[in-house]
Amino acid sequence: MARDAEGPVAGATGLAPPNAPPAALPVFHARGLCKTYGAGAVEVRALRDVDLDIACGEFIVLLGPSGSGKSTLLNILGGLDVASAGELRFGTLDLTRADEATLTDYRRRHVGFVFQFYNLIPSLTVRENVALVTDIAEHPMPVDEAVDRVGLTPRRDHFPAQLSGGEQQRVAIARAIAKRPDVLLCDEPTGALDVHTGKLVLEVIGGVHRDTGTTTLVITHNAAIAAMADRVFHMGDGRLQRVQANARKLPASALSW
Repeated sequence: MARDAEGPVAGATGLAPPNAPPAALPVFHARGLCKTYGAGAVEVRALRDVDLDIACGEFIVLLGPSGSGKSTLLNILGGLDVASAGELRFGTLDLTRADEATLTDYRRRHVGFVFQFYNLIPSLTVRENVALVTDIAEHPMPVDEAVDRVGLTPRRDHFPAQLSGGEQQRVAIARAIAKRPDVLLCDEPTGALDVHTGKLVLEVIGGVHRDTGTTTLVITHNAAIAAMADRVFHMGDGRLQRVQANARKLPASALSW
């Protein structure tokens, strides 16, 4: 396993938040995680022997160029895809051997997703887009509370076409957090946004993490965003190449790129 010059061994137990018990079970525990697409001459190894532990309440940035394996890893952690080999657990749940019904229940109960493109329903208002998730959640957040957390109360009756790109992404965040997920997974959430708007979206994600303690993973190719994280997972060629612990986290407002 790789070792950062000042950070922990890649795959070592994560840095628990101050209020977490030191022996807390990791939210995610992975060993030897691999993902291969295709076969024979067209075989592509998207993940290679990834080891990691992520603690409850951590803010993790997965950093790497396109094709480094970070989206594949996020999809497997979120139950959208399954590993070809290795071990992955969410708490005590074995995700590598789970059937589709179990994975569906896992995604529904435990995971909130935010993608680069917002995937909003054009014919529904902000409030209605968020309410869709609360209909299937066990203990949802009130819709208006979720909308207020992302600063869109004045726009809650607007349709997606009436919103800016940053506002649409904030709706997607509200929709993700409305079911009170244990884990928030964000795939290039600022990739389609300009710098100013991207920082506003990151402020919302950082605020949700700070206020709710939700374990949060953000994947990006933008190295500046890494300063927000408790730890940074550097991905390359399908491998977790090194893990960097930040001694001091920066708020999104302090980032520049």
